[in-house]
Amino acid sequence: MLKTALGRLRIVGLLEGISFLVLLLIAMPLKYWADMPDAVMIAGSLHGALFILYMLAGLHVWIVHRWSIGKVALAFIAAFLPFGPFVLDRKLLREEK
Repeated sequence: MLKTALGRLRIVGLLEGISFLVLLLIAMPLKYWADMPDAVMIAGSLHGALFILYMLAGLHVWIVHRWSIGKVALAFIAAFLPFGPFVLDRKLLREEK
């Protein structure tokens, strides 16, 4: 799975999606309800790094697989939606096979 550009995008996308959910559903409540701002700093930093890797992986797939600009835009928009990377992963799995 890590040997192809699509496989790398899928893995990084899943990790980025999980980190986004952790940030929204665990770290943010800890910050505001339990007065633990470090949770957001840690989860936010990890999510930020994974987001950048996701964007780079998306650009790599765009170049290697000659995706249309619409398809690339859809992949980038998915990163901003809480469950977007998981929905995109299903589509990428079909394309990878």
